[in-house]
Amino acid sequence: MHLKARWFCSLIFLIPILASAQIGGQNTYQFLNLPVSPRHAALGGKNVTLNNYDPSSALNNPALINYKMDNQLAVNYMNFVGDINYGTASYAYLFDRRTRVLQAGITYINYGSFDGFDENANSTGTFTGNEAALSIGYQQKLGRSDFHLGANVKFITSKLENFTSFGIASDIGLSYKYDRWNLIVSGVVRNLGYQIKPFNEIREDLPLEVVLGVSQKFRKLPFRWHITIENVQEWDIAFGNSARDEVDLNGNVTEDDPGFFANITRRTILGIEFFPDSGFNIQLGYNLRRAEELRIEDQRSFAGLSGGLSIKFNKVRINYSYTRFNRAANTSFFGVSIDLSR
Repeated sequence: MHLKARWFCSLIFLIPILASAQIGGQNTYQFLNLPVSPRHAALGGKNVTLNNYDPSSALNNPALINYKMDNQLAVNYMNFVGDINYGTASYAYLFDRRTRVLQAGITYINYGSFDGFDENANSTGTFTGNEAALSIGYQQKLGRSDFHLGANVKFITSKLENFTSFGIASDIGLSYKYDRWNLIVSGVVRNLGYQIKPFNEIREDLPLEVVLGVSQKFRKLPFRWHITIENVQEWDIAFGNSARDEVDLNGNVTEDDPGFFANITRRTILGIEFFPDSGFNIQLGYNLRRAEELRIEDQRSFAGLSGGLSIKFNKVRINYSYTRFNRAANTSFFGVSIDLSR
């Protein structure tokens, strides 16, 4: 392997030592880890190596900010599970010749309307819940090397019924680009921050996550493959499912107990893009943890699969993705990217 690539791989595998173990369901502001665009959703949800014109990529990994994003506006919308509405918007501006790009973005989620009741089951009317994050990101090439360091700061607000909260967070990413092989290797620490104002007296942790990724485009073949490793900061992410316990003829129960191999596979996301640099491209993804955790015994639900396509018309690009959770829950993600340059 190239010397710089070896050095970079050594560095990004040290990142988890600096991070505390956290995973979904244990922290506040979980919406920060939702897919940022249809293209990312189609590739499994957490891609950190999608280096192109779309400024939405910087919401996942600020090290991917580049001059191709100059004057690009991206707006994305997803009708999530139930009546939950989720969207992102981002814009990038080049203020120095091919070297300095500033990116700004917003992430918003609305949880819909709920019926409220007090402890005596008396109606208190309806209430809503919503959360948003405003981010500003910047990327800098490290000297004459092939390394790019990026960071953003996120200002977070959340309102759930009459409770409000404010927080601040940052993503810090590092990418290595080896043009000779069309290779990108990235690592990012996401949502490193603090809840400034809690919902009540107890402050909650943010959904800090370490994500690693590698992708490569073959010169003579029209596709790019992606491998993403999520939740690197925590080893034990596989849990047993009592519905999959096995009982023998004597009544002895063998519990579902995922081991070493399950903890490796459940943090892996696979993706592939066909015709990645053309006006029309297709993306496919497979999230192994989602597939395993949402799998139903003796039923073929295709959980974990996702796919999408992108079509460009002059200065406008239309993006769409479809994500499969199970037979009862699927999502469609729509996006528009507009080139605002003259």
